[in-house]
Amino acid sequence: MASETIQLEVVMSTTAQSTVGILLITVPLVVWGGYSLLYFLTRATPGYLDNPMRRSMFTAGHAHAGVLVLFALVTVPYVALAGLGEPWSTVVRLMLVAPPILMPLGFFLSVASPRAKRPNALLWLVYLGAASLFAATLTLGIGLLV
Repeated sequence: MASETIQLEVVMSTTAQSTVGILLITVPLVVWGGYSLLYFLTRATPGYLDNPMRRSMFTAGHAHAGVLVLFALVTVPYVALAGLGEPWSTVVRLMLVAPPILMPLGFFLSVASPRAKRPNALLWLVYLGAASLFAATLTLGIGLLV
């Protein structure tokens, strides 16, 4: 049985390369966030271990940041394959970059105070990021199917 190699070549536009560059720059921020959480845990930082709401929101923010950055990096090359044309390709790329930035910000900033017992109004950033992710993936999926 001969094995076949499937080769997929994606030529990225300058805009797509810039999008990937922005996403890659966010990776050290995610690493720094993980270091910060580890620091809070190992140093028993007041306002973190003794505040379950803040601890949960920080954990959710860090987890969403990491997963969504990877998701965006994986999906950006498919924008070129979808043949959406301009300006839709640019809009979809922007909507893919927004969630890994907006959602963690919403989680972190909504409980910025060490005494926060419930999220503040900045939690709306999480919903905005989720809406962006929903719209981007739906548009991209339809573009790939059509």
